[in-house]
Amino acid sequence: MDIIKKRKKRTYQPRLRVNNWIRAPKVRVVFPDGDAEVMKTEDAIAKAKEFGLDLIEISPNTDPPVCKILDMGKYKYEQEKKLKESKKHQKNIVVKEMRFRPKTQEHDYQTKLGHIKKFLANKDKVKVNIFFKGREITHQDLGMAMVEKLKEDLAELGQPEYMPKLEGRNITVVFAPVSQK
Repeated sequence: MDIIKKRKKRTYQPRLRVNNWIRAPKVRVVFPDGDAEVMKTEDAIAKAKEFGLDLIEISPNTDPPVCKILDMGKYKYEQEKKLKESKKHQKNIVVKEMRFRPKTQEHDYQTKLGHIKKFLANKDKVKVNIFFKGREITHQDLGMAMVEKLKEDLAELGQPEYMPKLEGRNITVVFAPVSQK
């Protein structure tokens, strides 16, 4: 029996060119003290070895490519640190969904309204669907009245992003949290 190994999904990162992997005949070299100079790649690699460091291609698309003399391990560590820091400040927008019927009773309506208020307080968007079964579709005015009631009840926490839409047998509206300044 063969055991199938699951591979980790890898995210593509552009591969760094270091030392002998740099292809350009001439490069602009930035030294550890901050000075810059254009020189042949072989000479730049020799200079990096004098410092006991690596020649790393930083900007390959410029003419000539820009390379820095740095410690490769330290450079990779700093790049990972920057990536983690940028991910820390990202906010994922979550869209929660709540479904109603035109005949939803008051107690059920209040319960669902409480959930919607909690979602909006957590800065999540809420998609409200009012769906019609069978012949209920002829009473779209009941669904629109429910949307208006929701707008009034959620006025201080959220506002609709667009006018309610009738899509097939559903009336759909998305409430976004009101930004507090």
